[in-house]
Amino acid sequence: MFVKVCGLSTPESVQAAVESGADAVGFVLTKSPREVSPDRARDLLVHVPEGVAAVGVFRHETAADAVATAREAGLEWVQLHGSRTPEDIKAVHDAGMRLVRAVTMGAAPEEFEEWGEELLLIDAAVPGSGESWDYSSVRKLGLGERQWLLAGGLTPSNVGAAAREAEAWGVDVSSGVESSRGVKDLDLVRAFVKAAKA
Repeated sequence: MFVKVCGLSTPESVQAAVESGADAVGFVLTKSPREVSPDRARDLLVHVPEGVAAVGVFRHETAADAVATAREAGLEWVQLHGSRTPEDIKAVHDAGMRLVRAVTMGAAPEEFEEWGEELLLIDAAVPGSGESWDYSSVRKLGLGERQWLLAGGLTPSNVGAAAREAEAWGVDVSSGVESSRGVKDLDLVRAFVKAAKA
């Protein structure tokens, strides 16, 4: 099970994630309670070992702006939310970066097609709500062998069941390991990674 812990903003939270066995960490470089500056992300990157993907998360920015900011932060992965096109994916790849493309369960059918992204992230119909949802509904999309992450409302206590219901390749968490909005609880981070890997 591939595990990504997103919205990290302190050295301690990054270390808790990677030492627990997370495969990827996410730094939010767009307007959010979890936002960090490119300089801050670069500082946090020193705590990310070889082999763990460090991802810059963007919402409304153009693909070109996301690439420029990720590069400033020293990141090799870009995660794009919002309405995107295959041209956006090409722009990220042309810049020599890897891509996580995020879609919500309410998106149009063509948005779930293979556009060449390294990872597809499937979020709740209302992303960021922290509410759990019908994870089994993802199976109807017929994603087969694709590499994709389940997100939205996941916690240490429900991630195992949710991943099984969705037949997920991987999982992504942010609010489900927080003590308050934007503040990671290190024990919850560790518990989430352990539960997901189990």
